Amino acid sequence: MGFERNVLEKPRPCLECGTCCFSNLETSVRVTGDDYARLGDATDRFVHFVGNRAYMRLADGHCAALRVELEGRFVCTVYATRPDACRDLERASPNCQGELFTKKGRAHERLIELRRRAR
Repeated sequence: MGFERNVLEKPRPCLECGTCCFSNLETSVRVTGDDYARLGDATDRFVHFVGNRAYMRLADGHCAALRVELEGRFVCTVYATRPDACRDLERASPNCQGELFTKKGRAHERLIELRRRAR
C-alpha cells in the first residue's frame, strides 16, 4: 500500500497573499518598545494600546498598515519598519503555513469586497 505525504504547497509571494495581516483579535501583532521606536511617525496611525501593551491597529479585519490594492496586491505600508513579529514570520515557514490554514480566504474576500465597492 502506498503512503502519500501531505505536502503543503509553497505560498504565493507575500504581495499576492496578505493572509498573515488579517485577524479578528485586536492583540494579534504585539509592538515592542524597539518596534514602536522603529515605526516612528507611523505609530499614531497604526499602533494602539491595550492596557500598557502596544499592538498594531486593525481596520476592516486586517492590520491598518496593510493596503489592499484592487489589482490583487497586499502591500505593507510600513514594511521597512514593521514590528519584529512580522519580520519573524518567514514565507513558507510552518508559522506561515499555519496562518494560511487558519485564515484561508480572508484576504481574497476583502479583495472581492473592495472590487465590488469600486464598481
